[in-house]
Amino acid sequence: MFCSAIYPFRILSLPLHPHPTLHFSVLARFTKRKPADTNGHAPGTNGTSTAATPTPPRDEKSMSFLDHLEELRWHVVRMVVVLTVAMGVMFANLHWLVQEVVLGPLSKNFPTNQLLCRISPGLCPEKGIQVTLQATDPAEQFTRAILIAVVAGFIVAFPYVVWELWRFVKPGLHQQELKKTRGVVAIVSALFLLGVLFGYYVICPFTLNFFATFQLAPQVQNIWRIGEVIGLIVQISLAGGILFEMPVAAFVLSKLGILKPGVMRNYRKHAVVVVLIVAGILTPSPDVLSQVLLAVPMFMLYEVSILISARVEKARLKAEAELTKNDPPLRLDQQP
Repeated sequence: MFCSAIYPFRILSLPLHPHPTLHFSVLARFTKRKPADTNGHAPGTNGTSTAATPTPPRDEKSMSFLDHLEELRWHVVRMVVVLTVAMGVMFANLHWLVQEVVLGPLSKNFPTNQLLCRISPGLCPEKGIQVTLQATDPAEQFTRAILIAVVAGFIVAFPYVVWELWRFVKPGLHQQELKKTRGVVAIVSALFLLGVLFGYYVICPFTLNFFATFQLAPQVQNIWRIGEVIGLIVQISLAGGILFEMPVAAFVLSKLGILKPGVMRNYRKHAVVVVLIVAGILTPSPDVLSQVLLAVPMFMLYEVSILISARVEKARLKAEAELTKNDPPLRLDQQP
């Protein structure tokens, strides 16, 4: 009685293995086998020797919930390791990262500032954006150094993070779905990095230049906290990367049946208002030019999302039509 009572707990206490095929060797220890006959032959063979058939590896569809959690755990572990290494490399090169990247939009040699000088002398910061930076908190520089390393490491390791997530999702897709989602890791990574570069090279210089040149009175000096400047650059850059994922979000929501292209077309005018509001929130400066620079690509991405949603809807309707065509209606005289 006691052995039979603790038997289920022995199975539940077994450690999980990262590969699903390893569970067969563990469960085999608790599997009862029929004894061999008196001649030493295996049961059911009648004295004939047959080659042992190896147990085929279990596919992803037969995996239990705990198996999926174990697979997800190893993917997360690898992502955390890569993110930690990337953040460590960024922290080791923190001085170069702050001087050349974070504070780059304040320099006159920044590519966007040089382009503005060629386009219009009125927009040209000839000596760069002249401001005084200071730290008003004892731990401000250290905490902002951690923030820079974390954000920079995440941006660098973002393609690998997407690849690991795709490796976890990929076994559950059908062949048709795999063909339609080919290159998804490259597309998602490219859109995110393109959005980050757009926010950094386009929106940040205009925003910082506006705040630096705006004055209530000549006696007022621009003395900025370094933490606020770093936070503003990080906010704009990451916001650009997230917004540029709009086509990917439209594809996923359309596949789930949540988003319809007709709804997006009908609410196009409302989308323009929402885009302008979001652009105004993400660009803290009241400068109209910086808001327009962010609103125009956002609206273009909205139009691209409509086309993607329409393509997904067309493919879904075509698949439903073929399914209906291949399955004839059931007659009443047919017996089950």
